[in-house]
Amino acid sequence: MRAIHLIPVLFLTLACACGGGGEKDAPGKTETITVTPATLSCDQNEQTLTLDVKASDAFQVFPADGVNWVSVEPAYSAQASAQVAVKVKKNDTYRDRETFITIKCGSTREKVTLTQAGGEVDIDIPDGYNLVWRDEFNEGSELKSSDWTHEVKGDHWVNNELQTYVNHTSPNGGLVTEVKDGSLQIHCFKEGGKIYSGRVYAKVKTGWQYGYIEGRIKLPKGKGTWPAFWMMPVNFTGWPDSGEIDIMEEVGYHPNYVSSSLHANSHVHSNGTQVTHEMYCAGAEDDFHVYAIEWTHENITTFVDGKVQLSYDNRGLGHDDWPYDAPFYVILNLAWGGDWGGQTGVDESALPVTMLVDYVRVFQKN
Repeated sequence: MRAIHLIPVLFLTLACACGGGGEKDAPGKTETITVTPATLSCDQNEQTLTLDVKASDAFQVFPADGVNWVSVEPAYSAQASAQVAVKVKKNDTYRDRETFITIKCGSTREKVTLTQAGGEVDIDIPDGYNLVWRDEFNEGSELKSSDWTHEVKGDHWVNNELQTYVNHTSPNGGLVTEVKDGSLQIHCFKEGGKIYSGRVYAKVKTGWQYGYIEGRIKLPKGKGTWPAFWMMPVNFTGWPDSGEIDIMEEVGYHPNYVSSSLHANSHVHSNGTQVTHEMYCAGAEDDFHVYAIEWTHENITTFVDGKVQLSYDNRGLGHDDWPYDAPFYVILNLAWGGDWGGQTGVDESALPVTMLVDYVRVFQKN
């Protein structure tokens, strides 16, 4: 495998404010503050930066409210000139972060912006492949509308599942999907007597034909959960005729057992002929694991943390056995109950639950 390194771009800004907080200068007196440097920036490692402060009188220094990764020393100087140590903790995420340090002298304030870079994203590229699309879920608070589409459907729409899929938010504003802390979070919860959850499609209009596709996912806990990472054809005409590729599924009543399946006219779960395999993945509900598929014209193989889960060859029997020579798009969803997820009932006391997705990456051959 070869690796590429993606380093977030660092942006620097400066914000200055005088006389904030509604305070007024003492009659005949105007405090002054000079700070060097005008901005602070650093890499993702733990370190100490310095500010040289010159003021017309004693001054205070403090980070923004609620920021726990920055501290300053001294926080108060009785002298009008001092060097301030700004201690920055290590940034363990892939996301840049920004805050400001405030210097206050009397009613005058100066704000110096501090920006810290996120860590590098290390991507192992399979030999013979190129990275063609990815979402690391490190930007913004919502899914990119150019890449992702929410499904909107009521309960019992498919597989007798109990959840209602909505576009981003429930009627009362509950989030079914959000990008937070470097992950896509798919939430399932009860609100107003109904269960709401998220189901999202990547590049639903174009998809990809063949490739190596992987996602790093932490599964939810609870009897009734049915998380999935799977694919459906862009040009869907009917099921199972158009095919279905299930990279990973799990049901909460059978925790940490993950499965892969292929569905087509000649192998489908409704008559027990589907191509499927299940394996135990220790800690699937406690930590992130990598689920992947390598898909060519000749073969489909799925993996769990690099171990083969399922392998199926194109036997040359035609469309009924191999409808997989067409573009498919990626699906991530968290269902509740249904024919499989609710096979032994559901436990609503487990709600709310969340499926975490660290990234999704698509590679295709050179």
